[in-house]
Amino acid sequence: MPTKSDARLDVRKTYKLYVGGAFPRSESGRSYVVNDAKGKFLANASQASRKDARDAVVAARKAFGGWSARTAYNRGQVLYRIAEVMEGRHDQFSAEVAAAEGLSLAKARPLVDAAIDRWVWYAGWADKLAQVVGSSNPVAGPYFDFSVPEATGVVALLAPQDSSLLGLTSVLAPAIVSGNTAVVVTSFERPIPAITLGEVMATSDVPGGVANILTGSATEIGPWLASHMDVNAIDLCGIESADEARDLEAAAAENLKRVRRPADEDWLESPGLSRLTQYLELKTVWHPIGV
Repeated sequence: MPTKSDARLDVRKTYKLYVGGAFPRSESGRSYVVNDAKGKFLANASQASRKDARDAVVAARKAFGGWSARTAYNRGQVLYRIAEVMEGRHDQFSAEVAAAEGLSLAKARPLVDAAIDRWVWYAGWADKLAQVVGSSNPVAGPYFDFSVPEATGVVALLAPQDSSLLGLTSVLAPAIVSGNTAVVVTSFERPIPAITLGEVMATSDVPGGVANILTGSATEIGPWLASHMDVNAIDLCGIESADEARDLEAAAAENLKRVRRPADEDWLESPGLSRLTQYLELKTVWHPIGV
């Protein structure tokens, strides 16, 4: 029987990837040690490989049809549900952000607040985006002519390296709210809040494959995503080397991907619409008047 003197062994976690709504191990079998900002062991994380990236793209493409076909109102509801579940795990997120970014709990909590608020903000945009971005165009004929925004497809996101949760949310939420599906490569040194976000998605109403989260090196996985022919757009914000970003941009040009270049970002600033409109295509529809 256990006694008061019995010391428990540490349960050292080895987190898995989040792909297609499931939590597979990396096919490579690799993992790496994640330490906090002071160098203390936190957990092991799977180190995703080229094959994992390809599997994630397959899952994202499979989910795209169903997700993009949902009503904008429903997608907004799903994003709002993510915020609800995150609110219930606020303490856990705060502790993880504090450990990852070397902050006190008092400073980490507002960042978690901002991340949750950002999901709510983007959820609110879901059924308003078409009205703001779309248009009814005057034409010289008996026709209605509409420009309607549509999702681009599969978006690869190389998440910020410094902002483990708020930055990640700020790149992921605008990509999926309009109907795209996403493959995310997390911060290499600070992946744990992203892993927990994957657990939130798995227990929310997010269909499997809409968001796929890979832990590991963006330097290693980024080139495979940039050159992948079934990826339609890529956000390079997690790439810190100008030479590396240039190489990824050149690889992305092979199938004319939309590319968002890395830039200095203040994640606490109002996000605006640039990331919402980055991954949209405008379709023009003609319809005879009176038919």
